[in-house]
Amino acid sequence: MRSVEIFTGAGGLALGVSHAGFEHLALVEWNHTACETMRANKARGAGHPGGWPIHQSDVSTFDFGFLGDDIDLLAGGPPCQPFSLGGKHRGHEDSRNMFPALVRAVRALKPKAILVENVRGLVRPSFANYFQYILRQLAYPEITRGEGERWSDHQERLERHHTSSPKSGLMYNIVPRVLNAADYGVPQKRERVFIVGFRSDLDMHWSFPAPTHSCEALLWDQWVDETYWDRHGIPISKRPEPAAQMCRHIQRFDGRLTPPTLRPWRTVRDALAGLPDPEGALVDYGQNPNHEFVGGARSYPGHTGSPVDEPAKTLKAGDHGVPGGENMLTYSDGRVRYFTVRECARLQDFPDTYVFIGSRTEMMRQLGNAVPVTMGTLLADGIRARLEEAAGSGYCNEN
Repeated sequence: MRSVEIFTGAGGLALGVSHAGFEHLALVEWNHTACETMRANKARGAGHPGGWPIHQSDVSTFDFGFLGDDIDLLAGGPPCQPFSLGGKHRGHEDSRNMFPALVRAVRALKPKAILVENVRGLVRPSFANYFQYILRQLAYPEITRGEGERWSDHQERLERHHTSSPKSGLMYNIVPRVLNAADYGVPQKRERVFIVGFRSDLDMHWSFPAPTHSCEALLWDQWVDETYWDRHGIPISKRPEPAAQMCRHIQRFDGRLTPPTLRPWRTVRDALAGLPDPEGALVDYGQNPNHEFVGGARSYPGHTGSPVDEPAKTLKAGDHGVPGGENMLTYSDGRVRYFTVRECARLQDFPDTYVFIGSRTEMMRQLGNAVPVTMGTLLADGIRARLEEAAGSGYCNEN
């Protein structure tokens, strides 16, 4: 199946979509360092990046004409800073708002399906109207905003069209949902908005996949049958006591004989298993690229790091992360240190063979902005299945 990805960043979503069996016809990203990361992995010739056609270009002016009109999936994550909780919250007034460029790409490519990712801040009350405006634009991409027309007036036109009948032209059935990556096996509490759409002439239906992992199952694994500690080889004498807030949850298990049906949330300890300790250890950087230790970490109110036996806090773009210590590890004895770049890559489910290029600040920005590879694979797998169901068993042979 043929796909195009825009706002590609360092390639997390691109990897996931590739793993799901899509062939990228173009990856469009304007940031030079992110493109250098993708080019470095392409040059290594290992796995999916070896065949990626990378275009360092501005999506808002990119010419999609050479790609043809038989695109199965358009995927991408427009820059999140205009809507991020850690940003200036300027939304549609921010020059980095690239949702108009996303709609332009949909209009040009007419893909059978759309997959979009963005920050949870997009659905906060202050942006609620604009979020609905984004969804309406994606549903009716050919109804364009007029020169000098206010977005709110354009929204009214789109709403009138939505409630009118009959309708014709390019249209999409759009479904948004906030998903927590930890609920799908990513070792990180990362809530993001995902938008999936199918071209309406295909008459396809979509619902987001149900969670596969849970906090309840992790608590059971750690404090009821204690297989979590056995799995990591931690003797009873060195196992921590559950935090006070956990005890209330653990009490719910009193008298239960069967474990939760879902799998346990994956923790930082799970994610980093097998990596050498970067502090005071001889690290083979050929075997463990981007695993350099960075000193100077300290804990203070609002900057407490990610507990080792829980999923990590949301990784953020930046050298040390924004207040909250999302890019810092906290051991059970209270010690803290910064995550290495390789550890952050593990928390985003990048393979260990995938290298990152640039200064630490640039690499952490790439990782903080990335879509966890597992999430990309999960959603793209579901989209591919729907496309195959709709087109019949011969669909893949026709593309």
